[in-house]
Amino acid sequence: MTERTTRRHPDGIIIALDGPAGSGKSSTAKEVARRLGYRHLDSGAFYRAITWAALRAGIAADAWPELTGDQLDRLDVHGRPAGEGYALSVAGRDVSAEIRGPDVNAHVSAMAAVGPVRAWLMDALREAGARGGLVADGRDIGTVVFPDAELKVYLVADPAERARRRLREHGVAQPSDDEVLGEAARLQGRDETDSTRAVAPLARASDAVTLDTTRLEFEAQVLEIVRLAKARGG
Repeated sequence: MTERTTRRHPDGIIIALDGPAGSGKSSTAKEVARRLGYRHLDSGAFYRAITWAALRAGIAADAWPELTGDQLDRLDVHGRPAGEGYALSVAGRDVSAEIRGPDVNAHVSAMAAVGPVRAWLMDALREAGARGGLVADGRDIGTVVFPDAELKVYLVADPAERARRRLREHGVAQPSDDEVLGEAARLQGRDETDSTRAVAPLARASDAVTLDTTRLEFEAQVLEIVRLAKARGG
């Protein structure tokens, strides 16, 4: 029987995609949003922008747990609706491309574990989803940010496949076995950090649908989530 839920938001349902790094969350969420006519909210991009701003401001990583709301305000990080998603800026400068660099990659998990940072961003993320019609992805979207989302999907994939995807994102078209092993180890280390942090750890929501994308073509995983969304009233 097709399951339908009552829509609680004027612009459509909220779809929450969670999962570890390299599982395909952002690319899948963006395409699902496009096909449904929804907006894509990449929560990780907000954390990346704060990380980039803190590094740029010379704030040492070991001082991040002591960041205050006033300090975060002074970093001047903003997300604004742009096209089918959000553009991130720091002090008026668009940093949407720069926040994907290796320095941010190495530090963003530490920033995302900082309680005051998560609290500072929570209102912005929830405000973005207030009207619904949103596909949001991250590591605690379905458990913390939007616990009442009408559809929650937890994406997983084999570590080696996740490593290949991440390397291709970084321009390595044909990664060697050693490169795949090294990247897989790095991703698993990040999984451990994200899963064991005290604040909003990476976890599967009890009512989430688990989707293993290891052997799924991109089109197939997008179609499956669109199907689930339509069954929930999207």
